[in-house]
Amino acid sequence: MNKPEQETGPDGSALRRGWTTGACATAAVKSALSALLGGDFIDPVSIHLPGGQEPAFALAREARGADWAEAGIIKDAGDDPDVTHGATIIARVTRGALGAGISFLAGSGVGTVTKPGLPLAVGEPAINPVPRKMMSEAVTALCTQFQVPPDIAIAISVPDGAKIAEKTWNPRLGILGGISILGTTGIVIPYSCAAWIHSIHRGVDVARAMGLDHVVGATGDASERAARARLGLPEEAYLDMGDFVGGMLKYVRQHPVRRVTIAGGFAKLSKLAQGALDLHSARGTVDLNQLAEMLTALGATPDLVSAARTANTANEVLQLSQKAGLPLAEAVAKAAQLAAQKILRDETISVGILITDRAGQIVAEAG
Repeated sequence: MNKPEQETGPDGSALRRGWTTGACATAAVKSALSALLGGDFIDPVSIHLPGGQEPAFALAREARGADWAEAGIIKDAGDDPDVTHGATIIARVTRGALGAGISFLAGSGVGTVTKPGLPLAVGEPAINPVPRKMMSEAVTALCTQFQVPPDIAIAISVPDGAKIAEKTWNPRLGILGGISILGTTGIVIPYSCAAWIHSIHRGVDVARAMGLDHVVGATGDASERAARARLGLPEEAYLDMGDFVGGMLKYVRQHPVRRVTIAGGFAKLSKLAQGALDLHSARGTVDLNQLAEMLTALGATPDLVSAARTANTANEVLQLSQKAGLPLAEAVAKAAQLAAQKILRDETISVGILITDRAGQIVAEAG
């Protein structure tokens, strides 16, 4: 198989790119269809990606019967921590009725859409539009080569796909029974977190399609639990935002709801209050001097302000402020609310902030 290009990690180390489930499915379809139409399985099998690249994939599985053929490819996600890395993407192709065209089916381990708001209709297999286009183009080209009409049924399956899907957003998005076949470029870029941001967007889409006017982006499990207990909204309202507050707010700006709540720990929301759009610790730290200045404005003693400037962590500053009886968490919540409202650029979308401590208890609210 072609070696994916390399990226550079934060420490300068080389990181391998990988291939999406959509690219693997396309390659499997092409190889299996060649066998179905009377040729040999293509191994290795090359495909055309939307960006013009032509990777080749080695087969991990091949089988055929009287009226079907299937091929399987093991997904290589490169150095990205992708939960589908190592999964086998299997395509089974059969001839359809004359004039039926190309159809897609969810085999074992591939999900089915059960909620509106996604780019696929309810009841459709969770095979996204770009992978469908890539597979359709491969089918059309091969059928033209073999001089047969492109009336082909494609079933994609993934062994253990249902178990893998439990580690993804699919259950929350209403994609049941397995994983999704994804990819817009065919290439996985290590640590780009494109799939995570894509899932945030789809979460907003589902919430809007379900008629919800309030969504909640949480930085982690503890803050989401606190928000659930505080707000009591339907399941579809909660987004596993992670560190990507900017990605969520910019998408809500383009696809508005009446209200958005951001829930997170003190340190992460201190970063939002200071203008950060990516809350990951590797991409910036909390400015303790700004927290110290906020304490000064709240009437803190010079000793407390000095201790805040030299603290080890933002949470240490929070504890110092709590011992002094100063509402630093509330001040951070209000500043975070203003920062988020600035990103939204729309006063008709109201913003709420919930700040939790390390025990998952809400220590401040705004909005």
